[in-house]
Amino acid sequence: MRKIRAPGLRADQQARPTRPRVRSQDRQTNVDVSTAAVDRTVRRAAVLGSPIRHSLSPVLHGAAYQALDLHGWRYDMIECDEAGLPPLVDSMGPEWAGLSLTMPLKRVALAVADEVSPLAKAVGAANTLVFAPGRPTGGRRAANTDVAGLIAALQEAGLSQPKRAVILGAGGTAQAALAAVRELGYQSPVVVVRNLARTGELRETAERLGMQPTISDRLFEEPLPDADLVISTLPGGAADPLTSTRWNPGTTVLDVVYAPWPTPLAGSALAAGCRVVSGLTVLLHQAVAQVELMTGHPGPVEAMRTALTAEVAARQG
Repeated sequence: MRKIRAPGLRADQQARPTRPRVRSQDRQTNVDVSTAAVDRTVRRAAVLGSPIRHSLSPVLHGAAYQALDLHGWRYDMIECDEAGLPPLVDSMGPEWAGLSLTMPLKRVALAVADEVSPLAKAVGAANTLVFAPGRPTGGRRAANTDVAGLIAALQEAGLSQPKRAVILGAGGTAQAALAAVRELGYQSPVVVVRNLARTGELRETAERLGMQPTISDRLFEEPLPDADLVISTLPGGAADPLTSTRWNPGTTVLDVVYAPWPTPLAGSALAAGCRVVSGLTVLLHQAVAQVELMTGHPGPVEAMRTALTAEVAARQG
């Protein structure tokens, strides 16, 4: 299977001393974001974050552009921290269609936007900036497709409405998980964490969403509550102590960690007969939603899935 790659940079896009640049670690080169860098008929997008070099977003978006025959579109990868986002966005010309944002940019994205979607405002984070054609005043809109990615991944696994839900962790992904659970019709999940002192932003998100979660700090100290949905937003390796969990085969387990797969948590749930959802499926569906926001075309799910699967296999092999 042919691996689909994000388009490379041309020689005429190398460093020029009067234009803004941000270092792109994966190519060890500079990405010139100014209008003069490309023909004005080209449409551009990129993923930004720090660190960014292992991002799979260029594979997903590049596959979408190919499947949709968007020949003038290109998608880059740009290393960028919180302080660098405002000046970078201000320097982008009218050929820019949008940005995918990963950590640590999901909160500062709200500040650089002219408009924030109600969902992004409620979650308190945005992973997408969409630029209006021509970039008029008010042309930057912040959106959150992480929630859509979680919902689509769970629905694809056959879960449409949980009866009891448990979320592990209190970070930004847990806040998106709260919103996803609400959209699936459940208002009172149990959130299990290690430190209650770090749940302030989660509580604020729950209040904005009109939810009433039960928050426990007994992670790893007590068995997980019974649930038909468990979403782990814990970082890689942090959920490993839960491999001894006595899973109910009727539980759907979503682990946002996807490398290596299956994670020890996912492996224990699979062995018990649970439906298990990989974070890769979430990544796929959040990118599908981004493609539609940026291009106006429905994201080609299967073409993007095929490219993602091939790339992950190549990196693991």
